[in-house]
Amino acid sequence: METAREILEIRTSERVEIKDITREVEEVLTGTGVKEGLLNVYSRHSTSGVVINENESGLVSDFQLALQKLVPQGAGYQHDRIDNNADSHIRGFLLGGSQTIPVENGRMMLGTWQSIFFVELDGPRHRKLTITLIGD
Repeated sequence: METAREILEIRTSERVEIKDITREVEEVLTGTGVKEGLLNVYSRHSTSGVVINENESGLVSDFQLALQKLVPQGAGYQHDRIDNNADSHIRGFLLGGSQTIPVENGRMMLGTWQSIFFVELDGPRHRKLTITLIGD
């Protein structure tokens, strides 16, 4: 059993931004040589998220709009007295900061239409994601 870990650096340019990182994660997987196991994508930032879903432009726009409608900015949150970004923290809490994907035959076992997304909730920022692989 082997463990490999790499840092994936991401720059965002919008306050709320959804970036498809599937290709970058695949490159990390290929570089490790792991053929069977588990791959975890983890964001150490509490105002971000990592999700898996379909990469269709209308759906990605709908998801971004839904985040903003479900948890609106400036709605009187107590944390806004400190950093004025409570909506970003709440959205991150709801999305979660990691995803784990099985690896078989050296490939991530994503569904036909699935992609891995990094969701920026308090940008623009420079972020670091930890990619961890456990397997053979």
